[in-house]
Amino acid sequence: MPTIVKQAANVLDLLEFFAAQGRPATLAELADHFGWPKSSTFNLIVTLSERGFLYEPRPRQGFYPTPRLQVLAQDIAQAEPLADSLQELLRELAALSSETVWLAGPAGMHAVFLSVIESPHAIRYTAEPGKRVPLHATATGQAILSQMPARRRAAMLRQAEYRRYGSGTPMSAEEVEILIEQSLQRGWFMSASSYSPDLGGVAVPLSIKGRMLAATIAGPLFRIEASLDILAARLIEAVRQHCSDDQAPENE
Repeated sequence: MPTIVKQAANVLDLLEFFAAQGRPATLAELADHFGWPKSSTFNLIVTLSERGFLYEPRPRQGFYPTPRLQVLAQDIAQAEPLADSLQELLRELAALSSETVWLAGPAGMHAVFLSVIESPHAIRYTAEPGKRVPLHATATGQAILSQMPARRRAAMLRQAEYRRYGSGTPMSAEEVEILIEQSLQRGWFMSASSYSPDLGGVAVPLSIKGRMLAATIAGPLFRIEASLDILAARLIEAVRQHCSDDQAPENE
């Protein structure tokens, strides 16, 4: 398993705290919230402040992120944006299905959500950009794996952690390969309690100018299990309409 760098994790935890709380926080409050030593919390706050990522909106009343984070995020997104056709695809899928839809790409042993539209239903699959799910255990991930050369996919599946997330979780590399082959023959990928219990979805692979992506529709099984094939047909047709011109190498 990869080693988590504690200092990097602490920075990300801190940013997620501010996003959730939406207000300044004092050094003492942050140290108490995370259980960090005050000296370590102080060093982290000073480092981020010196780099221009935190400031004190009012003297002695706590720290809060500066707009620099937003500027960096916008610069990153503009350098490798999702095509307008993909955003239009998501909007159409959301309207057609009334379920949560997303686009995802590979990030190590996981698929990471790049763009999400949540279902309007009170009971729904809840997700946001940045959410990660295991490649081997999800329809999204398997759709991405299917686009990899066989040797690379086999190497990644040897490294996967085969733990039981739900009743439908594949528990070996051989089982994942069988699911991928069956899904390719069917034309779409599916999951049912594979990673999130009582949740299911359908996905299709998207190869957009060399980028390995997947488009997914997902929701509670009690609502979508009987109509997975219908959702898959709508997904395939929407992809055909919105992405047929984009699924080509950049040098063509």
